[in-house]
Amino acid sequence: MPKLWNETIETHRREVREAIMDAASTLVAKHGLLSVTMSQIAEETGIGRATLYKYFSEVEEILHAWHERQITEHFEYLAEVRDRATGAGEQLKAVLEAYALIAHGTHGHGESDLAEFLHRVPDVLEVSIGHALISEALYAGLAATVRSYLALLQSPARMA
Repeated sequence: MPKLWNETIETHRREVREAIMDAASTLVAKHGLLSVTMSQIAEETGIGRATLYKYFSEVEEILHAWHERQITEHFEYLAEVRDRATGAGEQLKAVLEAYALIAHGTHGHGESDLAEFLHRVPDVLEVSIGHALISEALYAGLAATVRSYLALLQSPARMA
């Protein structure tokens, strides 16, 4: 198959997958986790059930994929925020502020059966990437603070 054809097919599959996840999250928000069926998701997406089952085998699988997409977008955003800031202290502040806004913005699903379902088993990827980003920012901020303190202690004005 020509490369253009493969790219077109992959783009189409990705768009259908995204539409399925969006439809599922909309239906769950509207009707609740236990009320949503694969038939409803297929109808909301505008595809047949047979097509839907080529992408996902059950509602829970769709919701896990949706959640993974959300987490990935959050971490990408945190990395962008970190990279836009200059200096370790500013990076730490920027990442923590952005994380707080994300946490506040997702608070709405915190009391729902969806949150309970999605957070039953900790997502190792979510925890490790989040920990790495925060740890990196904390370490850089701490290192900059220690360097500044040592420079202050060794300054000529302090020794006089």
